[in-house]
Amino acid sequence: MIKESEVFKIGKLTKPHGIKGEISFAFENDVFDRVDCPYLICNIDGILVPFFIEEYRFKGKETALILFEGIDNEDKAQRLTGLDIYFPRKYYEEEEENDIEYSWNFFIGFSVIDKAHGTLGRIEEIDEKTINTLFLIKNGTEELIIPATEAFIEKIDAKKKIIYLNLPEGLI
Repeated sequence: MIKESEVFKIGKLTKPHGIKGEISFAFENDVFDRVDCPYLICNIDGILVPFFIEEYRFKGKETALILFEGIDNEDKAQRLTGLDIYFPRKYYEEEEENDIEYSWNFFIGFSVIDKAHGTLGRIEEIDEKTINTLFLIKNGTEELIIPATEAFIEKIDAKKKIIYLNLPEGLI
């Protein structure tokens, strides 16, 4: 069984395209094109299910048309509409030394350590609804909201799931 901690969200399936099972995929991260992984993962009623990629093609800057094995008609594609798509961390981490760009969703579940304040907690959510993307960090009953900006990130340890920050004085 695939665990939520083993994946990170990269997009959503939006609607069927044509009658042969292709489906539109609105992605936030094109890691599926940059990292060699034979499948993507759909969240179906809380269960993470792998779907092997037969082929895909880009339709725009943030959209692709994707065909999964076993999804060979419009009705089957329609059943996948609206599902969130995830990418397995293990394939991503294998490519880490190649300087791959991280998406903010990749950091959900990471521990956060600040240079001055030490351990701040764990990233529970990424808020991208505002102009500035925010990390929502929980430590027991305490919650912190910190801007997710590359300027604050000193180091990322993807294998240990730790992000090291150097936050400006007065932010916490």
